Amino acid sequence: MKRKPPGAGGRRESPQTFVTAQEVADLAGVSRAAVSRSFTQGASVSNETRQRVIRAAEALGYRVNRLAQTLSGGSSNMVGIVVANMGSPHMANQLDQLSGALLRRGLQSLLLNASAIPGDISQLLELILEFRVRAVVVMSGTPPEAIIEECMSNNVRMVLVDRSHHDDLDNVASDDAQGARLAAERLIAAGCAQVAVVSARNTSSQFRRRTEFIAHMQKAGIKTIPWAMDEPSYDAGKRAGFELLGNGGIDGVFCVTDLLAIGMLDAARALSKRVPEEFSVIGFDDIPQADWHAYRLTTIRRKRNAVTDAIIEAIERDDAGGAPLHCFVPVELVERSTVRAAQDPG
Repeated sequence: MKRKPPGAGGRRESPQTFVTAQEVADLAGVSRAAVSRSFTQGASVSNETRQRVIRAAEALGYRVNRLAQTLSGGSSNMVGIVVANMGSPHMANQLDQLSGALLRRGLQSLLLNASAIPGDISQLLELILEFRVRAVVVMSGTPPEAIIEECMSNNVRMVLVDRSHHDDLDNVASDDAQGARLAAERLIAAGCAQVAVVSARNTSSQFRRRTEFIAHMQKAGIKTIPWAMDEPSYDAGKRAGFELLGNGGIDGVFCVTDLLAIGMLDAARALSKRVPEEFSVIGFDDIPQADWHAYRLTTIRRKRNAVTDAIIEAIERDDAGGAPLHCFVPVELVERSTVRAAQDPG
């Protein structure tokens, strides 16, 4: 059906679709190409023509199709982000920081929920590449080699965040080993002799924290009880608390995420276990809830915005084919109220 021209005053009779550049051109009495040049910085167009186009665009409510504009240049201003567990406080905080930093740099986030497709994330990565993204940030799952090679051949950066290390890709991760050692040393200083470590089974970052913690405890001659579930959730931490504390004997616990630790603390409260008098708890991540009055959790945290800054650094580098960025974000111990005071060695 042939589209009717705009009526008097520039109002359209069919509001069901977006205003097109051709409609702006018709109202302004210029060519379609003149409309495009009027909204392209540095393009050759007279000031009179530009003003006519702008007035027509304002009358019609026209907005430039930036997606089409950037795709015509070979790539978009979008950054694909693959993530799962978006409801967790740690992930929500990280996404908030990253999406805000991208927006301040004129980049848009294309967010895909890996929880919807458990296991292989190939489908999500293939979908992202169809949008000709500038970069791909993988915060959940493991990218298959075929997709990695496709990204590299198309000069699309892929940034792995807290994933298994890949020599050919940009890698950004917490210094999990150092964080685990700090947790172990603090529990040892508190005099803990029967300790446990609570984690998820299939997360590379949490695997590093768990194994380094156990190794450090072994060096100190302290046996560690490992406890793991598939998901590092609050409910998992609570279940771990009931099982470990219900059996008795545990006087120290390292939870590889704060959410696990908070669940552990609520289980302790339900069992009338006193923290830190009867047992000590350390978390990891320093989520906002860790500082709530009900928890005051001693935890391991990384420098604020450090992960986001490293991701942005990787994305903004011009040499897409250059040496990958391998960044380990430093961590520190945050003392609150869930670990006993250090004992006097004498």
